[in-house]
Amino acid sequence: MISTLNRLAPHVLSLLRIMSALLLLQHGTTKVLGFPVTQMTGVSLTSMPGIAGLIELIGGALLLIGLFSRPVAFILAGMTAVAYFLVHAPQAFHPIVNGGELAALYCFVFFYLVFAGPGPWSVDKLLGKA
Repeated sequence: MISTLNRLAPHVLSLLRIMSALLLLQHGTTKVLGFPVTQMTGVSLTSMPGIAGLIELIGGALLLIGLFSRPVAFILAGMTAVAYFLVHAPQAFHPIVNGGELAALYCFVFFYLVFAGPGPWSVDKLLGKA
């Protein structure tokens, strides 16, 4: 059982990267492309949420395909940390109260990917850069 889990771990790492990228990508598409329509749709691209939307859109797409995975994950970890500390933390100390659980979780998942790499299902792996 353990050997099977160990054998599958790199593939699950790729799955974690892909799903995290898809979930983050939604934040970018709603802010930049207006889809799906949310309360963040239509933000100015020169505002802080608009700049975050561009980073989410471009970084999410790159992370999704696994291209430049480690540096992109580092940038995304930093962006989500900034989102937590500038938007959520000032509201209350506890993430459950300030609504920052998602930003904090994204931050640590992306930070993990900086060290773990993209996994085998990635363009980086195809290029021999993983």
